[in-house]
Amino acid sequence: MLHYYEKEDQVLLAVDCIIFGFDGKKLKLLLVKRNFEPEKDKWSLIGGFLKKNENLDEAAARVLKALTGLKEVYLEQLHTYSNVNRDSGQRTVSVAYYALIDIASHQFEGILLDTAKWFDVKLIPDLIFDHNQMVDGAIRRLRRRAQTKPIGFELLPNKFTMKQLQLLYESILDKKLDKRNFTNKINTLDVLEKLNEKDMTESKKGSFLFKFDQIKYSNKVKEGFSFKI
Repeated sequence: MLHYYEKEDQVLLAVDCIIFGFDGKKLKLLLVKRNFEPEKDKWSLIGGFLKKNENLDEAAARVLKALTGLKEVYLEQLHTYSNVNRDSGQRTVSVAYYALIDIASHQFEGILLDTAKWFDVKLIPDLIFDHNQMVDGAIRRLRRRAQTKPIGFELLPNKFTMKQLQLLYESILDKKLDKRNFTNKINTLDVLEKLNEKDMTESKKGSFLFKFDQIKYSNKVKEGFSFKI
């Protein structure tokens, strides 16, 4: 076997997963307390290294599933971080991904991390290396995406109330939204299916449940529809 590049520097390539979840009221971030050096016992994103037989998307999906049991969730590549001294252990380039999940619908049956914990995105601790920078970038990306694409629904259960939807967008955008204006805007988009079911947990009258209609949305996009909150 020829070694064409044996004289070149060898650099590790990692993937780090920024896992956002919504608990029905607040946007959360899943972190783990690191159990090895360097930076042992400090909070960190979930990550791992690229293997020779996979591409970056496959590596991110593998790391996510291997450590949390999560699969088939929204996963998007964010940015590449390559500062020379970003990792005190060894020269490492990291490609960050962010994932979106509904916390209530995922039981994390396969989770292998005893120290994993959900944090309010407003109360994130100091993280290892440049992970705080990654999180900040992911939050900015999520805010932009949520206003122009229906990715916010990835953070909700299959059936949800209009109040839950508004709370989600308020959490993502970090601002209070007028109830009437928000409801009118969502209804104008015409991408929800109103169900003949109610959530009775918060009041005797109950609140109607809705579902995101992916087929209707896809057909509207083909006709030039633009999702905008």
